[in-house]
Amino acid sequence: MAPPLIQLKDIALTFGGTPLLSSVELSVSPAERVCLIGRNGSGKSTLLKIAAGLVEPDRGTRFVQPGATIRYLPQEPDFAGHATTLAYVEAGLGPGDDVHPARYLLEQLGLHGDEDPTRLSGGEARRAALARVLAPSPDILLLDEPTNHLDLPTIEWLEAELDSRRGALVLISHDRRFLTHLSRATAWLDRGEIRQIDRGFAAFEGWRDEVLAEEEREQHKLDRRIVNEEHWLRYGVSGRRKRNVKRLGNLHALREQRRSYRGAAGSANLAAAEAEKSGRLVIEAKNVSKSYGDRKIVDGFSIRVQRGDRIGIVGPNGAGKTTLVNLLTGADQPDSGSVRLGANLEMATLDQHRESLDPKSTLADALTGGRGDHVMVGGKPKHVVGYMKDFLFAQEQMRTPLEVLSGGERGRLMLARALAKPSNLLVLDEPTNDLDLETLDVLEEMLGDYDGTVILISHDRDFLDRVVTSVIAPEGDGRWIEYAGGYTDMLAQRGADLKREAAKAAAEDKKEAKAGAPSGAAKRRLNFNEKHALETLPKTIAKLQAEIAKQQRHLDDPNLYNKNRKKFDQASDALTKAQKELQEAEDKWLELEVLREEIEQA
Repeated sequence: MAPPLIQLKDIALTFGGTPLLSSVELSVSPAERVCLIGRNGSGKSTLLKIAAGLVEPDRGTRFVQPGATIRYLPQEPDFAGHATTLAYVEAGLGPGDDVHPARYLLEQLGLHGDEDPTRLSGGEARRAALARVLAPSPDILLLDEPTNHLDLPTIEWLEAELDSRRGALVLISHDRRFLTHLSRATAWLDRGEIRQIDRGFAAFEGWRDEVLAEEEREQHKLDRRIVNEEHWLRYGVSGRRKRNVKRLGNLHALREQRRSYRGAAGSANLAAAEAEKSGRLVIEAKNVSKSYGDRKIVDGFSIRVQRGDRIGIVGPNGAGKTTLVNLLTGADQPDSGSVRLGANLEMATLDQHRESLDPKSTLADALTGGRGDHVMVGGKPKHVVGYMKDFLFAQEQMRTPLEVLSGGERGRLMLARALAKPSNLLVLDEPTNDLDLETLDVLEEMLGDYDGTVILISHDRDFLDRVVTSVIAPEGDGRWIEYAGGYTDMLAQRGADLKREAAKAAAEDKKEAKAGAPSGAAKRRLNFNEKHALETLPKTIAKLQAEIAKQQRHLDDPNLYNKNRKKFDQASDALTKAQKELQEAEDKWLELEVLREEIEQA
């Protein structure tokens, strides 16, 4: 086995009297892909900074293989001292590095290189920072929330780019699908310590739940031992002093073990304050259009939104998602067409722009509006400390300035403010940004239980698949189309349509190019292999779907990892293999079906 590129040993760090990291060990070998998982505030970003050499721990050692190159992507990049985005990216190159990838990557990420870094949006800043760390092709990449502020096309481009590289990768992200596609090992930072498995993120949640269940069983055993020893102390002390002193010492040790135990952090208690039910029809838009100058943002869009619908809106940054939401909710007026809002609507909104928060304000003031110690939740007063605890804030954080909160804590604060208002229509703009996986789970459950209607903008593919009932996507030139189902369903429908349209367009081009050509040219026909594939692929697809269902049933057993590690690994590998083969088979069948239609129509 190759020696590690980077190795952290016995790392310890304390903030404000509370141990953040204690005896943490982490090593990353060449080409290894590690996802670093943990709750908000668990120390993931700090550990990554220690690995990058930017933070000095209280104790422990950091070893980097001589000659190994490391690049670190922070959550908030610093552009100070750089006049353009190209200058910023080139400053990240090492001596002797080729300068051409800097401009190439900027162009791939939708930037030109002459942008003023002080005027970049959140998404543009993230893309410039990604270009800076990718350009040198380092031996190891340390990426802290690389998908934040990115649109879906850029996330998918980044996924493919990272997958194609040979270097090692340590990745912090809340995007489940991104983690599943890229990780091959998982490091779980929990209560200051790291546990590791040599499996990707797909295996993490089942393994974590089993570890926590086993820990709970051990704590229950410890409690029973303490009860038994205390019973002996009261009723069973004998005359043998030496034996009694030793047993009393054991009891003290058990009690100390119980006192020093740090239980797993609880789950956020997210609940939206619900107003009275709205009418059955929530929004009706007919032929709505909106332009800015010569650019069409929305062109002839129509939709009926019924009570209880969960609608996701996706698209590249700048496509007009926020404009579309503003038109649908009446916050903006269309140039033409009409929008009718249903009866008895009470709307609550979550804005992705956290700049509206005063960084000098305290957590309590941000929740109460600076008015006393109570928050109005659903029209009723609730003490701010109790409401803070619902969103996993400690009482000691009541007077904490917002500028020192982590990204995840700021995300929970924005949710707390939005959900306090009584509503039957929730409008959420990027609600998943910076939230840890456990809080995302609770948010999904809350939205599932919410009696009202939900409209949300999100770039989190897994979140969309779990939450929404339909997806609205842009088709270019102001056209928006609603697709039934989640993000994956949208891709299946939209991808097929686009491929057929592309094939038809290509066929038209060929016809135009061959206009006037001799009519006796040979007509294209399906060859034997293509005909055979068209006939057999549906059966292959059905078999692969059955295999996926079979392996998924094995993996649904929460005890499988502990009972039979070998079977767990085999099932995981078989599932991944079958899913890949299914995707290839479906793509091939679709390609041949389009070709067959082309030939028949020629």
